[in-house]
Amino acid sequence: MSASHFRHFDELHPWNDRQNLLECIAATVETADVMTFTFRSDRDNWFRYLPGQFVTLELPVSEDEPVMRTYTLSSTPSRPYAVSVTVKAQKNSIGTRWMFDNLRPGVKLKAFGPLGDFSFVRHPGEKYLFISAGSGITPMMSMTRWMADCAPQSDVAFVTCARKPEDLLFKGELEYIAAHMPQLSLGFVVEGHNPRDGWHGLRGRIDAARLTLMAPDFRERTIFCCGPEPFMRGVRDMLKVCGFDMERYHEESFQPAAAPAPEEIAIRAGAGEAEVDADAVATITFTMAGKEAKCPPGQTILQTARAAGVRIGAACEGGLCGTCRVMKVSGEVDMRHNGGILDDEIEEGYILACCSRPIGDVSIEA
Repeated sequence: MSASHFRHFDELHPWNDRQNLLECIAATVETADVMTFTFRSDRDNWFRYLPGQFVTLELPVSEDEPVMRTYTLSSTPSRPYAVSVTVKAQKNSIGTRWMFDNLRPGVKLKAFGPLGDFSFVRHPGEKYLFISAGSGITPMMSMTRWMADCAPQSDVAFVTCARKPEDLLFKGELEYIAAHMPQLSLGFVVEGHNPRDGWHGLRGRIDAARLTLMAPDFRERTIFCCGPEPFMRGVRDMLKVCGFDMERYHEESFQPAAAPAPEEIAIRAGAGEAEVDADAVATITFTMAGKEAKCPPGQTILQTARAAGVRIGAACEGGLCGTCRVMKVSGEVDMRHNGGILDDEIEEGYILACCSRPIGDVSIEA
């Protein structure tokens, strides 16, 4: 590679989800029902994000309307010229099945993000315990890959669970990383019992006894957990019984943002500090659609848009993924998001329609 290529890299700008598309450059089979899809920018850009964050992909499943699906990045920002998602095809899944059947090198997609709070950068600790099940391993891989590149002395106990040995994702890579990270310890747990599968590690479901074997000092660690909700609930309950300080427990959860109580909607808006009637019906103007709609108290802008036949893309509907970001032309809103919008975007006038409730009349670019 010539010196001119490196000078060119120095001139690249960060990827921007409002300006650039993702172009698939690789589709890799991990297991029978898991694939990793790798993307570059459709222009010359690099990716800036925190290890553990996610993106939302707009998938052209049908000609009528695309579907939005949110996936954690399994790649590391220390290798900034491509990003990857590792996804499992769930039974009856629509978006993921489309990806398995259609997403190949050269296909371009619109994406939103990266966003999210599930990262050791946001919740630092002296030493960590990563607990995952199934494809919940993806944010743990992103964080571990970053540490391997940039902080190989990090103290991490990495515990991952699967139904069968062949379902354990990234086992070979983790063992390779552990050979170069002196304080990375690995624990693998498989649920099923089959003497013929050749597995000699731990079996069963994770509990206090098994966790103590794999991470004897788990009470002293900052814990990150990701997996199916029943799995995370079991881990939470186990840690509470063990007396773990839950202030140091973090999990990746796409739960809806809590709606404010009616009395909370009656807040002061704007510089004039004028009182707002919580029971008033607001009018929302959708400037691009040329429509006006009444928004009952407590209803979000997204809910009102749907009732009026105005399309605003949405995925998580919990203020996390940023898919429903729209420009607010005028008026005030009460927005209770979960990290799906950046401060500078708010300053520019953007809001998330899924978790914004009008305070008086509002105009929206939609």
